[in-house]
Amino acid sequence: MAIADLPRADIQAMLSLPTANLGFSFQIPSSYFNGEKHTLSLRLDDRSALPLLSDGVTSITFSGHLRPSYKSHVDGVKQGALRGWVLRKSRDGEETGGVVLSILVDGIRIGQIRANRYRGDVAAVLGCDPNCGFEFPIPQALRGSRQHTVKVLAQPDDIELDGCPIVTSFADDAFESRIIDVTNELDEIYRRMAKLRQELRDLVPKRSYTLGDYDRWARKYYTLLGKRMVEQRVYEEKNSVFTPLVSILCPVYRPLEGDFKAAVQSVLDQTYQNWELILVDDAGKSHEITKIINNFTKSDSRIQCITLKKNVGIAGATNVAMDAAKGQYVAFFDHDDLLVDVAIEVMVRAARETGAKLLYSDEDKIDQAGYYLEPNLKPDFNYRYLLGCNYICHLTMVDAATMQKIGHLNSDYNGAQDHDFVLKATEILSPSEIFHVPEILYHWRKTPNSTAVDVSQKTYAINAGVKCVADHLKRQKIASTVSSIRGLTLYGVEWTSRTHPSVTIIIPFKDQLDTTLTCVENILKHTVYKNYNIVLIDNWSVRDETLDFIKKIQKHKNVSVITVEEPFNFSRLNNIAVAQTRSDYVVFMNNDVFVEDPKWLQRMVGEAQAFKDVGAVGAKLLYPNDTIQHAGVVVGPAGVAAHVHRGDPLSEYGYIGRTMLSHEVTAVTAALMLVRRTIFDEVGGFDEEALKVAFNDVDLCLKIRRAGYRIIFSAETIAYHHESLSRGTDDKPEHETRFFLETQTMLERWSSDPLFERDPSYPRYFTVDQQTFFNLVDPEELP
Repeated sequence: MAIADLPRADIQAMLSLPTANLGFSFQIPSSYFNGEKHTLSLRLDDRSALPLLSDGVTSITFSGHLRPSYKSHVDGVKQGALRGWVLRKSRDGEETGGVVLSILVDGIRIGQIRANRYRGDVAAVLGCDPNCGFEFPIPQALRGSRQHTVKVLAQPDDIELDGCPIVTSFADDAFESRIIDVTNELDEIYRRMAKLRQELRDLVPKRSYTLGDYDRWARKYYTLLGKRMVEQRVYEEKNSVFTPLVSILCPVYRPLEGDFKAAVQSVLDQTYQNWELILVDDAGKSHEITKIINNFTKSDSRIQCITLKKNVGIAGATNVAMDAAKGQYVAFFDHDDLLVDVAIEVMVRAARETGAKLLYSDEDKIDQAGYYLEPNLKPDFNYRYLLGCNYICHLTMVDAATMQKIGHLNSDYNGAQDHDFVLKATEILSPSEIFHVPEILYHWRKTPNSTAVDVSQKTYAINAGVKCVADHLKRQKIASTVSSIRGLTLYGVEWTSRTHPSVTIIIPFKDQLDTTLTCVENILKHTVYKNYNIVLIDNWSVRDETLDFIKKIQKHKNVSVITVEEPFNFSRLNNIAVAQTRSDYVVFMNNDVFVEDPKWLQRMVGEAQAFKDVGAVGAKLLYPNDTIQHAGVVVGPAGVAAHVHRGDPLSEYGYIGRTMLSHEVTAVTAALMLVRRTIFDEVGGFDEEALKVAFNDVDLCLKIRRAGYRIIFSAETIAYHHESLSRGTDDKPEHETRFFLETQTMLERWSSDPLFERDPSYPRYFTVDQQTFFNLVDPEELP
């Protein structure tokens, strides 16, 4: 019961009342502050309810806990550590230590510690729990002569300890102080230099290149390519006699006359001279084309024509040319396309330098007005990408002996016969014998009737592509199901292995109950794969509701919790968890990643199991608005690491199908990454010394790649990532120095490594530090 007789002058003035004695106060019993929900209402003597809110509501619901009382003192900084003691008084009056504390310096939380060190002096005076002291080592970055304001807060209530705040510097003597000051000044200078350097780059008044003005870029590129070849030729004339005969195979069936003439002329214009062009007229029965062919064969003895009496299709006509070829190498050419004038020269040079048995170049398209467009700028040999589409296409050149081992093109795959041919090549060649020549050497003619304009005009090619990929995997004895993606010549592969290796899903967290709970519940609810368990890493959770969650969730047979009371160190947290599990695979997952696809884990394990050399698998992560957050990571000195296709809608295909197709990448994010346990151990796990927060996943992936394993981006594995909901971002002032030093670590560690210097999964023509797969490197700056 309460009597409303307390003075409330504010209400009296507001309502012009004759008296101010209309307020009341009521102490809610402590037993109601137990975390449970309770309903509160006020009633008058006649039991009528008193409205509590302006909208007439007569009751409110509340829950909570009583804020405990504390005895404490911060002693100050001694011998490089912040020291003090604290006791928490419970409901029954008992005073105990073990209180969790947050340390704030200049308003920024720099760490947490538990006050459980022995303080006999405090116990002797107060007769309390002696394990109530704390010592927090001051981070090196804060030491020096500069004054700092320090606060220590008891958790979870943020109660400031007695003796706070304190204003002090963190240095033991003047000499140490000066050394630290100079070190900090240098760090700041380096950080500012890096920032200013980037600002200067941004201010340089030059027009950048993008895919939107590819024609302008290409014309400059081809001019420079020709000059480079002249310089190389002068050198080679003195040092090389490698001039093998190259057979260029060209099936012909009723091309447009002008396009056909241009195609043959592009062969005649080759700077490399030792070639033969084998034209196979596939019973086209065109007097005009026959006349053009005859004129070419008469004018140059290197051109020969074989005329078929019956149409046998592109596969059959190519087979005739293959049988007639006399060259040491064979190149495939379409009757209306164009070769860049140095194409064969560049391919032969690459064959000599690498010893590769099958080589392919980059390509673009040319329209009927002569504009260059839609370049297919390719990665180095990428087998997983090849299963999803024939990205190799043109220009392809193969060692003749290898061609004979592969055999004829199969007419069962007409429309995808070249895809089948390359897949068969992978069955007899090692990856090192297949080489990507990183130059644009082939123009695919874009005409109204070509697949360059509309692949739907050749639906048979889609069916043939599905069949050739499926048949290849059958020959490899890999259980799978292949299907077309959205009715295009893009193919999805679902692995159907019957084995189910063990998986441990590792999730670090700190409080954020709603986020962590949603993450865990989604896994338990949506995962059809059975052989898994979850390990939660509790890194300094202090909220009562979180501690209750930890107690409850451990009752689930698939879930366990590891408590680590150390400063946040993503690398170390995950290393600790891996060390305590013996599963075949581990999955690293942020607590703000939410899965919904029941097959998500099945897909990731399938990718890892399909081939023995797969070391890690990443997923397609989306922002809540269905745009892409992660579809693989590219690396390079200019930007260290960048997520590709970030911000693209989920419905888009990405560059040459990359967001729709699983493929090999150089790195993936550890926000959701599966790693083979033995490989994780082999490469030494995450770097918990130099890369505590940023780039540790990229560093791990580079170590995995350097050890000879592949990393797969699984485009079919989709989850939602509420990025930075868990840890925050690196662009806050308090994180700048740490992020800068971690960036420098990556540059110093990897800059001389070929994997980092030129990402083999990312075309060299695109920038890393600008919009990926869109901004182009100036041709003058290409390596």
